[in-house]
Amino acid sequence: MNHAMNTVVERELELKLILSPERSIPVPARLTYRTNDPFAVHIAFHIGTENPVNWTFARELLVEGVFRPCGHGDVRVWPTKVDGRSVILMALSSPDGDALLEAPTAQVSAWLERTLRAVPPGSEAEQLGIDDGLAELLAPTPADDLWLRDPWPSDESQDGEGYV
Repeated sequence: MNHAMNTVVERELELKLILSPERSIPVPARLTYRTNDPFAVHIAFHIGTENPVNWTFARELLVEGVFRPCGHGDVRVWPTKVDGRSVILMALSSPDGDALLEAPTAQVSAWLERTLRAVPPGSEAEQLGIDDGLAELLAPTPADDLWLRDPWPSDESQDGEGYV
């Protein structure tokens, strides 16, 4: 199986937690992408508590969210402009509450670009060795032809006779 080394693409940046249209507070965050978990992006928010708040969602969602609104449910992402600056808004919902975060488009895009170079879109499954694993799992073995034979040889009398 093809297990490449695990590459981690990280970026520290400051997001804004939007409290109201007039009020936001800075939130230091770390974006993390690991090639051994190629479909996901991880964001750790440092909100003044001992442990950061971690969110994980599909990389594809963030990539698409740079260009157009996407997502539904717990994670929604969309691009917009604030005071002439391009930003990405992320609406996160959990049982603990909802948060609206603003991220600078340029920094998020530059980081996403690095993740896409590490694992090009469409090649994520190869990173996981899923194809190899499936091929191994589905490879015919000599015993298989026993299983492929019909265990019930066809009954010639199909007029309903012979059934109890």
